[in-house]
This record gives sequence, C-alpha cells and structure tokens, in this order.
Amino acid sequence: MTQVSTSKAAPPLNRATRIWTTGVWFLPFGLFAVLFLFLPSIGLFVGSVTGGAHGLTLTYFGQLFQSQYLDAYKVSVELSAATALIGAVVGVVLAWAVVGGGLPRFLRPFFLTFSGVASNFAGIPLAFAFTASLGPVGLVTLFLSHHLNLNLYQHGFSLFGFSGLVITYLYFQIPLMVLLMVPALDNMSRWGEAAMNLGASPWQFWWHIGLPILRLPLLGATLLLFGNSFGAYATAYALTSGMINLVPIVIGQELSGNVVFSPSLADALAVGMVLIMTTIFAVYLLTNRNVVRWQR
Repeated sequence: MTQVSTSKAAPPLNRATRIWTTGVWFLPFGLFAVLFLFLPSIGLFVGSVTGGAHGLTLTYFGQLFQSQYLDAYKVSVELSAATALIGAVVGVVLAWAVVGGGLPRFLRPFFLTFSGVASNFAGIPLAFAFTASLGPVGLVTLFLSHHLNLNLYQHGFSLFGFSGLVITYLYFQIPLMVLLMVPALDNMSRWGEAAMNLGASPWQFWWHIGLPILRLPLLGATLLLFGNSFGAYATAYALTSGMINLVPIVIGQELSGNVVFSPSLADALAVGMVLIMTTIFAVYLLTNRNVVRWQR
C-alpha cells in the first residue's frame, strides 16, 4: 500500500519577511554609506555655508567663480578627462589582449597581478619613480639624450607640467581599466559563440551585440577613471610641488595655511567637486537606462 507523504512544503515568505530579510543584509552597506559618504558630504556643505562670524553665508560659494578657482576646476577636469579617455582606450586594448588576443594563459595571472599592484601605486613613491625615470636627469631622459640624441626637455616636454601629469597618471589609470574590463570581456565569449552559431559575422556580433553589452561597463569604468584622477592629490603635489592649479591642491593650500587659511572655502571647493561628480554620474545613469532594460 502506497504511503502518502504528509509533509508540507514550507510556505513562501510573505512580503514583510522578505523586506526585513533584505533590510538586514543591506544594513552593513547602508551604515557604511552613511558614515563614509553622506555624513562627510553633509559636513562639507555645512562647513561651506557656516564659516566666519556671519552665520549662514554663501560668500564662499561666490568665491568659486573667481578666475583662479574656475581655472583650477578647468585644469582638473581637463586632466581627468584626458587620463580617463586615454586610459580607457589603452586599457580596453590590453584587456582584450589578455582575454581574446592570444596571450598565453600562464602569463595572465602575472599580468593581472601587475595591474592590481600598479593601479594602487600612486602618491609620493610614484612621483619619485617618474622623477628618477623621466626627470631632467632621469634614466630614460639620459638614455634618449646620449644614445638617440633626443632631448625631451628641449622639445617642450616637462614632467612637472600638465603633460607630465598625464603620463604619470596613466601609470595607474591603464592597469585599473584592465582590471575593470577583463571580467566584462570574459563574459563576451559565450555571447560570441552563440552569435557565430546563428550565422552572425564578427562585424554583426560587435555592432549589434558586443558594443551594446559593453557600453555600460565601458562607460562606468571610464567614469571611475575620471573620478580616480579628479580626486588625486599626493601624486600631483609631490611631482609639481603644488605649482599646478588643481582643485585638490588648492584645497590643500587653503587648509595648510601656508598662504591663506580658509577651511570654509576649502569645504566649498570640495562641494563643487562633489557636484561635478554627481552631475556626471546622473548623466551616466540617464543615458544607460535603455541598456540596462535591454540586458534584463
């Protein structure tokens, strides 16, 4: 005689339980975001409108429209955009070489390990390394001068100016792009195989499938490179001794008191940086809503 099982399946979780479970897992991230993102941002804004003895004031935000501070934002945006675009293009090419360019598999771990180390190599050590390599008496400079009769500094190059900063920043921007794009390109193999089985040519695959899928991670990685360069301070300050007009360097000067001491103006400058990054991120989200919907 067949026995009928009397055990019942576990009832599905109701809406309140699901919300509570999701909230518990989200709590650590939410706490981290509040402590290290929202509270510091609020503190910057409060400090920028409450400086001095006049209570609430917009004086410091008005000072941001002076030529010296506008030029600092302009140079910072140009430097960040240049290093982000160049780093994105070169980084994608190298990432593709790792994933689908025939690089021996035993070299891939070494390449990715180097990218991980180089992407975090910044600040004073990086400035010293480039000064010893491409400085006026650096190893590379002397080698080019003695063996190829090419003097970089006689042709207008300077490591301690805008072009020098671009080259220096690319040392950690390109490896960071490689690390960001290798996982995205790894996922393209199954899409490519499916498209080829259905008769698609390589051009059709990249135009109709590959580029739409990669557009979201590519733009997101480029935006991350922009922010990574936009907020860099130690490398630029150590390399140029603070002589280049970048917003992080100006903020450091306002806080150090070497020439002036205005913490509220420094807060206003930092709020301006936050607004620029927020605007860029908002545009990024708006332009990629269709891509996210299509991928789902």
